[in-house]
Amino acid sequence: MGVLVAGRFRLDLGKPLVMGVVNVTPDSFSDGGKFFDPKAAVAHALRLAEEGADILDIGGESSRPGALPVSVFQEMDRILPVLEGLRTLEKPISVDTRRPEVMQAALSAGASMINDIEALQAPGAVEVAAKAQCAVCLMHMKGEPATMQKGPHYDDVVGEVLGFLKKRMQAAMQAGIAQERIAIDPGFGFGKTAAHNFELLRRLEEFSSLGVPVLAGWSRKSTLGKLTGRPADERLAASLAAALLALQGGATILRVHDVKETRDVIAVWSAYKNES
Repeated sequence: MGVLVAGRFRLDLGKPLVMGVVNVTPDSFSDGGKFFDPKAAVAHALRLAEEGADILDIGGESSRPGALPVSVFQEMDRILPVLEGLRTLEKPISVDTRRPEVMQAALSAGASMINDIEALQAPGAVEVAAKAQCAVCLMHMKGEPATMQKGPHYDDVVGEVLGFLKKRMQAAMQAGIAQERIAIDPGFGFGKTAAHNFELLRRLEEFSSLGVPVLAGWSRKSTLGKLTGRPADERLAASLAAALLALQGGATILRVHDVKETRDVIAVWSAYKNES
């Protein structure tokens, strides 16, 4: 598959990549408030980089089920000081946002990837990303974070999610975003029941047909909580099991809270596949 181009970075897709999560929010489902202070967020990001994160994903708006939106200015106030604090870090920084104004500000402040739960559907978003040389991750979400988990329905979850991502990829490429700058994310937990999530995971290989890296974000998700009965901060074992299944299904990027432990999973998986 070659490389994922993210600004001045070229990420080798011959081996799985780890994206470390840094939530600069008071209300994210698993670590809300922990890294709300910019200094704490920067220190956490540097720790994840040291543990082996290939990409750091900074988010200033919670997209957990039931979360309410924040203003553009609030979101910028949260993430820009963190980007400033990471300016000298020689790793790609992704910003988890769906707003073109925030994308523009983040790219100007040194971000080299946009991770958008709305797959660049906001007016102007695809143009902002096209003008930069950043990477983009296009995610599928049914509905809005505030209401997405209220009885989501699909006739064919894999077909519908795949069809949506294909359309968004085409729109991105028509706007001038090269294929080597695109990753896709089926959006586990975003307007999906546990059954939908596992159907997508079982058939994850089908997403590789789009010819771009597939990102899987299972870390500490509520589906794992329902299965195990454990709160978010006790879902490490379940998260690692899901990460391994995602690797087996062809995921290239794992978006996780626990970088060091996920790196160990990748090491074992690579040795098993005799690729170490």
